Amino acid sequence: MFKSISKPAFHILIVVLLTALTQVGGLAWLLSRLLRRKFLGFVALYAALSFASLWAAPLGGRMAVSCVSDSPLQVQSWFYCLSNRTYVRPELADVLEDAAAAVDAAYPGTETLMLDGNLPFLDGFPLLPHLSHDDGKKADLAFYYRDGKGGYLPGRTKSPIGFFAFEDGPTDCRAQWPTLRWDLGWLQPYWPSWEIDEARTAKLIEALAADSRVGKILLEPHLKDRLNLNHPKIRFQGCRAARHDDHIHMQLR
Repeated sequence: MFKSISKPAFHILIVVLLTALTQVGGLAWLLSRLLRRKFLGFVALYAALSFASLWAAPLGGRMAVSCVSDSPLQVQSWFYCLSNRTYVRPELADVLEDAAAAVDAAYPGTETLMLDGNLPFLDGFPLLPHLSHDDGKKADLAFYYRDGKGGYLPGRTKSPIGFFAFEDGPTDCRAQWPTLRWDLGWLQPYWPSWEIDEARTAKLIEALAADSRVGKILLEPHLKDRLNLNHPKIRFQGCRAARHDDHIHMQLR
């Protein structure tokens, strides 16, 4: 595949991809080309730039949700930490912590898992493949799950990254085109046959909806009905955007 691409074009492609996915990865790749051990240099430079972002991002109004916290709010996977996708505005971090604490108070021992947040810098810089995670005001949260015996599974999600394990339900979007909505039907049989913990998931969404700092929560209509939720902040994202019956999207006002 890459044999027909010139060496400069290949490196430009890598820089663009790493910048789009992590912000600092493209710069690390460029600097590593100046070193003798390029791969090790890239890893070291990427780690250094990511580490520096923890201190630099607050200057622009964002902070990283901790990946080593012992609070009820946890990052679902080290993938999100290593790719710099856990940055949010301090106000949003407080909202997430408060909502996780509310669920833990109602159901002790509950771990609320954050998925994608935002990248460290620059409003308007998108977090692929999302359309709107570009200003530090948005975050995605995982559903809670129960095993086949009804027992709560702390810190567990159906898929390794928390996305793409859809809860099937009635929808009017099947015939809509063009669309970014995907079903990934071939992938669904590979996930465990766990059920959403409806009580915990409803409690989390209710806590977010009751928070005056929260402006919008995105959830598929069939899940909104299933969880008996009717707050006006809980909305449908539309048929031309990605599905929201594998995670919860929330954002500040």
